Amino acid sequence: MKYLLSLLAIIFCFQISQAQDSNTCNCCTEVHAEFDFWIGNWTVTNPDGSAAGKNVIDKIQDNCILRENWTSARPGYTGTSHNFYNSRTKQWEQIWVDNQGQSLHLKGHRKGNKMILKTDKETNKDGQVFYHRVTWTSNEDGTVRQLWETITDGKDVSIAFDGLYKKE
Repeated sequence: MKYLLSLLAIIFCFQISQAQDSNTCNCCTEVHAEFDFWIGNWTVTNPDGSAAGKNVIDKIQDNCILRENWTSARPGYTGTSHNFYNSRTKQWEQIWVDNQGQSLHLKGHRKGNKMILKTDKETNKDGQVFYHRVTWTSNEDGTVRQLWETITDGKDVSIAFDGLYKKE
């Protein structure tokens, strides 16, 4: 009987320990919340005011992933990104995949009211080195600006996307 009671006590303590572990939120830290200004249901416009698309940003996987679900105003184009703080490398990362088979892997940090992520450098078909830099700016009025730039040879900058996010 003593053996059975000891065994039951051990099982009970193990279950309490497991329950406490399941209540721990490993991604509920200040650094994991740095990109939370992007969470919401958004209407996105181009600089000329025309519709760019809709975006839904939410947190999943116990606050460890900021998920983006993009639907372009241009019919037939969608994409999804997973954004997360990589505690091993101490930086934010985004992995984007769209329904055209394109992907993008960005890495970087928050600076002030901006999240700035960049790709690794690559070489284009003309032999020029380039990278992409995407900056999300949290504006005082609650909007977010997303500016995607392509930088070639370290100096030539072209804008791939400039969108203003307004909450629906």
